[in-house]
Amino acid sequence: MAEINKNNLEAKLQRIVETFDAANMLTEPLTNSIENLLKLSADSMKSEEASVIVRDGNEGDMKFLLATGKVANQLTGMKIPAGKGIAGFVFSSGQPMAIADVGQEKSFYAEVDRQTGYTTQTILATPLRYNGDVIGVLEYVNRIGAPPFEAFTPFEMDKAALFAEAIASLVNAFEAAELFQEFSKEVLGKENNADLIEAREWLRNIRTTSEHREIINLAVLVREIAGRGAEERALCLEILEAMSRYSKNNSETSFLSF
Repeated sequence: MAEINKNNLEAKLQRIVETFDAANMLTEPLTNSIENLLKLSADSMKSEEASVIVRDGNEGDMKFLLATGKVANQLTGMKIPAGKGIAGFVFSSGQPMAIADVGQEKSFYAEVDRQTGYTTQTILATPLRYNGDVIGVLEYVNRIGAPPFEAFTPFEMDKAALFAEAIASLVNAFEAAELFQEFSKEVLGKENNADLIEAREWLRNIRTTSEHREIINLAVLVREIAGRGAEERALCLEILEAMSRYSKNNSETSFLSF
């Protein structure tokens, strides 16, 4: 009996290692891509600091996913409480903001400056949208050089929106990879249908995009059917392949008719 328990433990540990290896393979290149694009956009905007801020959990809090500039290491991972800060307003409203002097802006969350020792004067913040959902905020802070800093212009707000469109796609992919990691941990070692029902309930309570939930729900359903036997797996595969062929043909037809 002890040998069986040891084998089960080893198998679970191996699955944990494989899960984190797969998650790292997905998230690391995405992190690098977001950071590189963030630096490129900051240079184009003539901004000293730039950051990507995303939701953190289900209570409305936010966090700095990545940042560039003098205090980038301090900012990364820092939390912003729900309802606080310019980023929180932009995220909830979906509207961009350009602030010439944050000292005159009531919504400015000064705690970030207090913790980093940085002095913020001007901010341009624009929402990160993916498939209609606001999934984060892109911020540019201050200008390169010495204060007083020139305010960000309406033209630059439009330029920031273009950068936000590209960065949002990468952030969406990153969050999908993170969700995969969390979901893998949630279902790790669970083998029966009751556990899969619990996993679905967990997924419903996760605050993420509807696209992410649908993808994972599909994966859960396929796993559930596949666990019922060889005939069920064969039928599931046949149906999915038929759907793939239908989707491809339909897409090609729509393109030609357009």
